[in-house]
Amino acid sequence: MTQIGNRLPLRYRFPRRFLQLQAGLVLYGVSMALFIRADLGLDPWDVFHQGVSERTGLRFGWVVFLVSVAVLLLWIPLRQRPGIGTVSNAVVISLAVEGGLAVLPDVEAMWLRIVMLVAAVVLNGVATGSYIGAELGPGPRDGLMTGLARRFPRLSIRLVRTAIEVTVLAVGWLLGGSVGAGTVLYALAIGPLTQAFLPIFTVQYRQAGAATDVSDPHSPPRPAPVHP
Repeated sequence: MTQIGNRLPLRYRFPRRFLQLQAGLVLYGVSMALFIRADLGLDPWDVFHQGVSERTGLRFGWVVFLVSVAVLLLWIPLRQRPGIGTVSNAVVISLAVEGGLAVLPDVEAMWLRIVMLVAAVVLNGVATGSYIGAELGPGPRDGLMTGLARRFPRLSIRLVRTAIEVTVLAVGWLLGGSVGAGTVLYALAIGPLTQAFLPIFTVQYRQAGAATDVSDPHSPPRPAPVHP
């Protein structure tokens, strides 16, 4: 697949990367709202967010934001460095999911709920490829995963990710979060979807007059695709 807007001089890349980041995060928040309105099960982190929301009475978007801040505090002992994307992740997704929930109605027809679920999963894959491809810093939960894997080198990223997501899924379910077919569909589909969309949105860099691409020295390494 052709990558979007590649091989422009480096100095022209930041505005496009920033807009791509924000668009990806907005779409991610909308996909979360679709998951909730479909009411057929959420991804692991959102099961946790919903469970906390149910127990505390806080709005879902506020819970997403507060959990992001709490996870960022865990970066301190892990010596993780946030970027523009990290802060945007915590703020924009929280606002976008609240906006999506305000616009999207509750639905009862099963066929419509299934359509919303499938749309949520696909949109989530597009959004993940977009915000990661901008390479402006990992989301709070991405950074927690990569930081733990770096701190404990004997543990693979796959193992760390699985342990984190199983933990938040179990705790969220115990708190009353929604686990169902959507949870399973997300687990099976998000990896292939992200792999498909990430090459489309990944930004490559070329210094003006240079024949080959170079990495942006101000960009952090690309994180593994997990919940932002």
